[in-house]
Amino acid sequence: MASNSSRTGSAGRFGARYGRVARKRVAEIEADTRSDHECPECGRERVVRTDTGIWECETCEHRFTGGAYRPQTPAGRTVTRSIRAALSEDDEE
Repeated sequence: MASNSSRTGSAGRFGARYGRVARKRVAEIEADTRSDHECPECGRERVVRTDTGIWECETCEHRFTGGAYRPQTPAGRTVTRSIRAALSEDDEE
């Protein structure tokens, strides 16, 4: 019997259920969640998810909030960029 996980990764556990696109999305999300993430405090790639939206660095034990599946969401990056731009404008005046 062939293994289902060769093409689908972690979504192979679903077999033929739920459709190809849904299984592919689940596999991508789970792979991204389990990949290495950089700590915003110490810079090491030792960040793990402890709960939904809660991320913690295993080295420096810095805990912070982020997205459900990624420590930084695209919207969070945009907000951070806007805040930095606003603060730099205040410094120039």
